Amino acid sequence: MELPEFAPGLSARVELTVTDADTAQSLGSGDVPVLATPRVLALAEAATVAATARQIPGGVTTVGTRAEIEHRSPTPLGRRVTAQATLTKVDGRKLFFEVTVQDGDVLAAEVRIERIVLDRQRFIARAFGD
Repeated sequence: MELPEFAPGLSARVELTVTDADTAQSLGSGDVPVLATPRVLALAEAATVAATARQIPGGVTTVGTRAEIEHRSPTPLGRRVTAQATLTKVDGRKLFFEVTVQDGDVLAAEVRIERIVLDRQRFIARAFGD
Protein backbone atom coordinates (compact mmCIF):
# COMPACT_ATOMS: atom_id res chain seq x y z
CA MET A 1 0.00 0.00 0.00
CA GLU A 2 1.38 3.35 -1.01
CA LEU A 3 0.71 6.01 1.59
CA PRO A 4 -0.96 9.19 0.37
CA GLU A 5 0.81 12.47 1.05
CA PHE A 6 -1.01 14.36 3.78
CA ALA A 7 0.42 17.67 4.93
CA PRO A 8 -0.35 19.52 8.15
CA GLY A 9 -2.82 22.30 7.53
CA LEU A 10 -5.23 20.13 5.55
CA SER A 11 -8.73 21.01 6.78
CA ALA A 12 -12.47 20.60 6.28
CA ARG A 13 -15.68 21.82 7.82
CA VAL A 14 -18.99 20.02 8.37
CA GLU A 15 -22.22 21.42 9.78
CA LEU A 16 -25.19 20.04 11.69
CA THR A 17 -28.51 21.50 12.75
CA VAL A 18 -29.34 19.95 16.13
CA THR A 19 -32.49 17.80 16.06
CA ASP A 20 -34.14 15.54 18.64
CA ALA A 21 -32.09 12.62 17.28
CA ASP A 22 -28.84 14.44 18.22
CA THR A 23 -29.68 15.05 21.89
CA ALA A 24 -28.31 13.44 25.02
CA GLN A 25 -31.83 12.20 25.80
CA SER A 26 -32.09 10.44 22.44
CA LEU A 27 -28.59 8.94 22.47
CA GLY A 28 -28.72 7.82 26.10
CA SER A 29 -25.76 9.91 27.20
CA GLY A 30 -27.82 12.03 29.57
CA ASP A 31 -31.32 13.29 30.23
CA VAL A 32 -31.18 16.79 28.78
CA PRO A 33 -32.46 18.00 25.37
CA VAL A 34 -29.14 19.41 24.12
CA LEU A 35 -26.50 18.24 21.64
CA ALA A 36 -25.05 14.99 23.00
CA THR A 37 -21.33 14.56 23.53
CA PRO A 38 -21.27 11.34 21.41
CA ARG A 39 -22.88 13.31 18.57
CA VAL A 40 -20.24 16.05 18.94
CA LEU A 41 -17.56 13.36 18.59
CA ALA A 42 -19.26 11.87 15.50
CA LEU A 43 -19.45 15.32 13.92
CA ALA A 44 -15.77 15.95 14.68
CA GLU A 45 -14.82 12.60 13.14
CA ALA A 46 -16.88 13.41 10.04
CA ALA A 47 -14.84 16.60 9.64
CA THR A 48 -11.56 14.64 9.83
CA VAL A 49 -12.82 12.18 7.21
CA ALA A 50 -13.83 15.08 4.96
CA ALA A 51 -10.37 16.63 5.36
CA THR A 52 -8.65 13.56 3.90
CA ALA A 53 -11.34 12.53 1.40
CA ARG A 54 -10.02 14.52 -1.57
CA GLN A 55 -6.52 13.06 -1.33
CA ILE A 56 -7.14 9.47 -0.35
CA PRO A 57 -6.63 6.92 -3.16
CA GLY A 58 -8.99 4.03 -3.85
CA GLY A 59 -8.47 1.04 -1.60
CA VAL A 60 -7.10 3.18 1.23
CA THR A 61 -9.04 4.56 4.19
CA THR A 62 -8.51 6.04 7.62
CA VAL A 63 -9.98 4.85 10.90
CA GLY A 64 -10.16 6.60 14.23
CA THR A 65 -7.89 5.17 16.90
CA ARG A 66 -8.01 7.79 19.66
CA ALA A 67 -10.12 10.78 20.62
CA GLU A 68 -10.11 13.33 23.41
CA ILE A 69 -13.07 15.65 23.76
CA GLU A 70 -13.75 18.70 25.87
CA HIS A 71 -17.45 19.53 25.58
CA ARG A 72 -17.54 23.11 26.84
CA SER A 73 -21.02 24.47 26.18
CA PRO A 74 -24.57 23.10 25.72
CA THR A 75 -26.18 23.49 22.31
CA PRO A 76 -30.00 23.50 22.21
CA LEU A 77 -32.32 22.10 19.55
CA GLY A 78 -32.45 24.00 16.28
CA ARG A 79 -28.97 25.51 16.54
CA ARG A 80 -26.47 25.01 13.73
CA VAL A 81 -23.02 23.83 14.81
CA THR A 82 -19.90 23.75 12.67
CA ALA A 83 -16.97 21.36 13.16
CA GLN A 84 -13.67 22.56 11.68
CA ALA A 85 -10.96 19.88 11.53
CA THR A 86 -7.31 20.69 10.87
CA LEU A 87 -4.55 18.15 10.39
CA THR A 88 -1.81 19.23 12.78
CA LYS A 89 0.73 16.40 12.53
CA VAL A 90 1.59 13.37 10.40
CA ASP A 91 3.67 10.54 11.87
CA GLY A 92 3.99 7.73 9.32
CA ARG A 93 0.47 6.31 9.00
CA LYS A 94 -0.85 8.30 11.97
CA LEU A 95 -2.78 11.52 11.39
CA PHE A 96 -3.41 13.95 14.25
CA PHE A 97 -6.30 16.42 14.06
CA GLU A 98 -7.52 19.35 16.13
CA VAL A 99 -11.25 19.99 15.75
CA THR A 100 -13.25 22.94 17.00
CA VAL A 101 -17.02 22.79 17.21
CA GLN A 102 -18.67 26.20 17.12
CA ASP A 103 -22.23 27.18 17.98
CA GLY A 104 -22.20 30.60 16.32
CA ASP A 105 -19.55 32.58 18.23
CA VAL A 106 -19.51 30.09 21.12
CA LEU A 107 -16.83 27.38 21.27
CA ALA A 108 -19.01 24.36 22.05
CA ALA A 109 -16.24 21.73 22.01
CA GLU A 110 -12.60 21.01 21.27
CA VAL A 111 -11.68 17.54 20.05
CA ARG A 112 -8.34 15.91 19.34
CA ILE A 113 -8.55 12.91 17.05
CA GLU A 114 -5.93 10.42 15.91
CA ARG A 115 -6.60 8.41 12.75
CA ILE A 116 -4.51 5.79 11.00
CA VAL A 117 -4.17 5.24 7.25
CA LEU A 118 -4.67 1.62 6.18
CA ASP A 119 -5.64 -0.79 3.42
CA ARG A 120 -9.45 -0.83 3.40
CA GLN A 121 -9.97 -4.42 2.18
CA ARG A 122 -7.38 -5.86 4.55
CA PHE A 123 -9.01 -4.03 7.47
CA ILE A 124 -12.50 -5.31 6.57
CA ALA A 125 -11.21 -8.86 6.09
CA ARG A 126 -9.54 -8.76 9.50
CA ALA A 127 -12.66 -7.37 11.14
CA PHE A 128 -14.79 -10.21 9.77
CA GLY A 129 -12.18 -12.93 10.34
CA ASP A 130 -11.61 -13.68 6.66
